[in-house]
Amino acid sequence: MAYPFSDFKYSDGLTVVGISFCTAIVCEAISWVLIYRTNSYKNLRSSIDKASKKLETMKTDSNKINIKKSKTKKIDRVETSLKESSRDLSLFKFKSGGVVALVLFVVFGLLNSLFEGKVVAKLPFKPFGLVMKMSHRGLQGNDPTDCSMAFLYFLCSISIRTNLQKFLGFAPPRGAGAGFFPMPDPKTS
Repeated sequence: MAYPFSDFKYSDGLTVVGISFCTAIVCEAISWVLIYRTNSYKNLRSSIDKASKKLETMKTDSNKINIKKSKTKKIDRVETSLKESSRDLSLFKFKSGGVVALVLFVVFGLLNSLFEGKVVAKLPFKPFGLVMKMSHRGLQGNDPTDCSMAFLYFLCSISIRTNLQKFLGFAPPRGAGAGFFPMPDPKTS
């Protein structure tokens, strides 16, 4: 059976991008059901927003005047509270990670079986070593500009899902830090 756009030059690449977009929507819907609509998430997010705003104003005020010991203790307490809330938020979001990973794993397996050994796109540049191994994964031939499904799907998934989160308002709060791997505190060094 011939598909309507199967003769189109970019049909495979557009199919991968379209499936990646649909997968991102499904993953965000799962996250909304499991996380974003709950009161616990909303409370954590508001406490992070409040703490980050408070910390920002305290730091700008402390830059204008001499820092007193009591002021630095207050700043440390707010920073600690912010770190704890960010950690709690990361742990809270972790529960949907398994379901989302399962969805992504199934979709990747399906796409891998559909596009095994097929060139789905051409890169406009010759990639260097490690990137070429990823972009040329599973392809025959020596053309370094050939792009496999895995590489295109990976790039699309990262960019589409991140932008979709920002568009829907599900992006992490600005003071949320880096989750499980926060930056080290320069005061303790």
